[in-house]
This record gives sequence, structure tokens and C-alpha cells, in this order.
Amino acid sequence: MRRPGLAAFTLAAVTVPLLTVPATTASAGTLAGPTAAQLLARAGQGCTVVSHGKYATDDDTSSTVNICKAGSAFVWKADLDVDCDGVQTSHCNHSTDPWYQDQTSFQTSKGKSFTADVTHYFVIPLPSSRFSYKSNGIKPGSVAAVIYNNKVVYAVFADEGPSNIIGEASYATAQALGINPDPANGGVDSGVTYIVFPGQVPSPVETNSVIDSKGAAAANAFVNS
Repeated sequence: MRRPGLAAFTLAAVTVPLLTVPATTASAGTLAGPTAAQLLARAGQGCTVVSHGKYATDDDTSSTVNICKAGSAFVWKADLDVDCDGVQTSHCNHSTDPWYQDQTSFQTSKGKSFTADVTHYFVIPLPSSRFSYKSNGIKPGSVAAVIYNNKVVYAVFADEGPSNIIGEASYATAQALGINPDPANGGVDSGVTYIVFPGQVPSPVETNSVIDSKGAAAANAFVNS
């Protein structure tokens, strides 16, 4: 679990017109989700802080990040530290990642830990007095839109992080976003938005194409709510 000193950013509340997004179909036959701009606009509309206290993005940074709620979704803006935990691969192991753990908090449909350099997954802090994902209906495997530099990647909740630190996603998620996925020195120190759709769990939970389909449907419903 990578936690070097990285800068934290808070989610700013923005009032914007509600955008209606038609449910279009992608060329591969899967439902196309909203753009990054559409998701960010909806996330900034009436996003009410629900965390009781702020999170840090790393051990040596101040606590500046809130979790807020926009409609039925939970939103935060932070950094992205690269999580390589789970099944050992050539990219993710004790040699490549000083913080490597060979398991994730939750399991795939096959009863195994996730594979960080394959599945798009993200991390939520352990439940605490600040915020409890359990108390807010966020089930293991819930899908989220992870946004960076106008790119959207759908990912599932597969691992837990420290109760006071936020902003982490898998090797595969970072790579798909165009972020350096190296677990030792990759990641990005700001500008990543996480929009979590509670209870929207793909099946099988580890398959990226299924994650994309579930995520796009949830994101369309969110933007049009």
C-alpha cells in the first residue's frame, strides 16, 4: 500500500446546470457512459459533505479531503496512489512494490483476491468515525467512475485502505487513466475524482468489460438524476 508524501485536493462545490445524457450504445454493443465533463458537472451539483472530518492523501500530509454526496453517489477528489495488492504478478510483487500484500480485502467471483494489474479497482478507507462505507450502503464490488485528465475509467471497490487516508486505485486503473502505474514511484499527486455508485455491483466483479457496462449504466442514471 503506497503512501509517499503527495499533495491533497478537496472537492469544490460547483453549481452547474443539470445535463441530460441520452443512453447511447457504443460500437462494441455496450452502453456508452457520460463524458468526464458531464460526470464532474453532476458531481459538483449540490454535493453535500457527509464525512465527519477530513482525510489525508498520505501519511505526511494534512487532512484536507472530504467525502460528499451528490444524489445517490459518494464523491471525493484526491490523489491516486498505486495499489498492487492481490494476486502476485510480474508487475505486482514484493520486489516491485515495497508495500505489497498478497491479498485484497474482498474476493472475486472465483473466491480469490483481485489481480491489480488486470482488474480496474479502487480503494476506500476502513470504516471509522469519519465515514463508514458499510453504513452508507457501499457494498464490496460497488462500481465507481474514476476520472483524471478528461478520462473516465470504471472500477470496483476491491480493497480497503487506512482509516485516515484516501486516494488509491489498482495498477490497471492507473494505467488505463494514463497515469504511471509503477507501485514504487508512480501515481499522481492530485486531480483524481472518485464517484462511487452504492450497490451497483458487476457480475463477475473482476471482469473489466462487465465493470464498464455496469459503470456506464450507473453513470448515465447518476448524470440524469
